[in-house]
Amino acid sequence: MSNNEQLQARKNAAIASGQGTLYPAYIEHAKNSELWDVDGNRYIDFGAGIAVCNTGHAHPKLVKAVSEQMAKFSHTCVMVNPYESAVVLAEKLNAIAPGDTPKKTVFISTGAEAVENAVKIARAYTGRRGVIAFNGGFHGRTNLTMGLTGKITPYKDKFGPFPGEIFHVPFPIPMHGVTEKDSLKAIKNLFKVDIAPADVAALIIEPIQGEGGFYEASPAFLQALRELCDEHGIVLICDEIQSGFARTGKMFCTEYAGIEPDLMTMAKGIAGGVPLSAVVGKQHIMDASPVGGLGGTYGGSPLATAAALAVLDVIEEEKLISRAQFIESQFRETLGQLEAEFPQLIGDIRGKGAMMALELVVDGDADQPNVDLTKAIIGEAMSHGLVLLACGFYGNVIRFLPPLTIDDATLAEGLNTFVALFKKVATK
Repeated sequence: MSNNEQLQARKNAAIASGQGTLYPAYIEHAKNSELWDVDGNRYIDFGAGIAVCNTGHAHPKLVKAVSEQMAKFSHTCVMVNPYESAVVLAEKLNAIAPGDTPKKTVFISTGAEAVENAVKIARAYTGRRGVIAFNGGFHGRTNLTMGLTGKITPYKDKFGPFPGEIFHVPFPIPMHGVTEKDSLKAIKNLFKVDIAPADVAALIIEPIQGEGGFYEASPAFLQALRELCDEHGIVLICDEIQSGFARTGKMFCTEYAGIEPDLMTMAKGIAGGVPLSAVVGKQHIMDASPVGGLGGTYGGSPLATAAALAVLDVIEEEKLISRAQFIESQFRETLGQLEAEFPQLIGDIRGKGAMMALELVVDGDADQPNVDLTKAIIGEAMSHGLVLLACGFYGNVIRFLPPLTIDDATLAEGLNTFVALFKKVATK
């Protein structure tokens, strides 16, 4: 029995089955965009821990920053005895968040916590109760964020009941017959049927849906939502947890629309793998919460704030925003050639920056998701030395999230390996 197999057997006996395993390859060490497991197998990482390691694995700047901080102190609780790195990081996040309105930040630990706190802040500011979210959206696994998430299996099944006053509307996906006009009409219909706009505290949207399938909200649609929220005094929350920190070829994907959200949720790529999240928003909205009403024991830990400051330095110094744009060009070229060869299987290539996706269909029909092919590709990825992730409402989308620091040779190798894997599985 291999080391991986032994560890998987122990994991099955020790860890709850609900916390499943996509790849039973136990990582021993990693560097930039490459992983090595306990049996010495090498993998090219096209998942980056679900868009967390934007700056790659074990980046020297992050290793140095976290090691030096650990040698000083690992925790005091920012709400008890604070430290300068948290203040500096908040100042930097306030400065890079889209829009000219003065900003403030609150630190927590996970993406779900960021979403929960954004909703709390919006409710405190507006004195209202309702929250509008979108079908296919993913916002977390806590009770409130499961309620906001617009996909049942596996995230919500068996875990209800969920909080009330959450309302879902269709996300615009022209490929599947849902126009932006349809989505806006659904919101207006909601105002007539289920909740008055004067009772809605917030509307939350991912500029690019993550787990939902990497469908993009167009600049025009985000601008329309900004106008609608302004008209009714609704807080617009942009969930940038997966799409932030240079991932999409901008620091934040919302920038493509040229709008200023009222609140933004941040996590994943913010600290290169050290748990950290944040809500950054307009100062007058952020300050609506009572003193002591926001926070958490580990929120904004000194290890995480040190790592996040290093991440911001790496993004700037290594020009990772433009690097993400280059990565997109390479994916589009390679996947485009694959689409030309397999037009009946590839329904769409989409995404921005290093957040790309391939939607697989049957006989060129967008209404027939090719779940079997997707599962087969993901199932064989490990044996080809690739880490790949699936997503989508029907589980028929392959998403690509390589580290932005991936070098040209490894990127080309990974793309060529994927093409070979795709052709092997598709022609069986």
